Amino acid sequence: MNLLYEGHNIQQIYAGVTVLALTSFVLRRGEVLALTGPNGSGKSTLLRLLAFLERPAHGELLWRGGGNAPRRDVTLLLQEPYLLRDSVYRNVTLGLLLRGQKKGLREAFEAAMHAVGFDQTAGMAGRSSHALSGGEKQRVALAARLALRPKALLLDEPTSSVDVQSARAIVNAVRKAIDAGTSVVYATHDRQLLDALGGRELALGTGSLS
Repeated sequence: MNLLYEGHNIQQIYAGVTVLALTSFVLRRGEVLALTGPNGSGKSTLLRLLAFLERPAHGELLWRGGGNAPRRDVTLLLQEPYLLRDSVYRNVTLGLLLRGQKKGLREAFEAAMHAVGFDQTAGMAGRSSHALSGGEKQRVALAARLALRPKALLLDEPTSSVDVQSARAIVNAVRKAIDAGTSVVYATHDRQLLDALGGRELALGTGSLS
């Protein structure tokens, strides 16, 4: 099935205020969708719904024709990602361990770290997460998500608070994931990121989908 998400008459309401309203939403396997619009237009809210961290107050959002997505298929990278106060290796491989994977962890770690632009993985593996720069934390958090090989990768302003080198590495990693067939939905205000990743654009607050 090529269809990943299908939504109808989606509304999310917080404290009596409607923060998101979409008549329809569709995302197919391998598609790229950029969420744009002013602050407060519902970009982060929609990403949380797509990650199945929340349910819409009204309407329905279906995964592959029915029901919620298994967590292994969808992953969300926040603008300020949370990392365990542990080693980089532990942060990147924890999701795999929680899924019961015991073999190939080192290989998965190295592949994910290379994808986000870290060539010297041996030197990074034992570093503590709290010793990383902001850009390094974002790249490590992305590596942890890429290691899971999700069907849908959701990104909330992934390059907004990082240095130029880290932003370039993040863009390159996401491009590789897209080329490998991962569906990507990303929220951004950055026209350069839109030009780099492309895809359809959903301008929230206007209902415009192009």
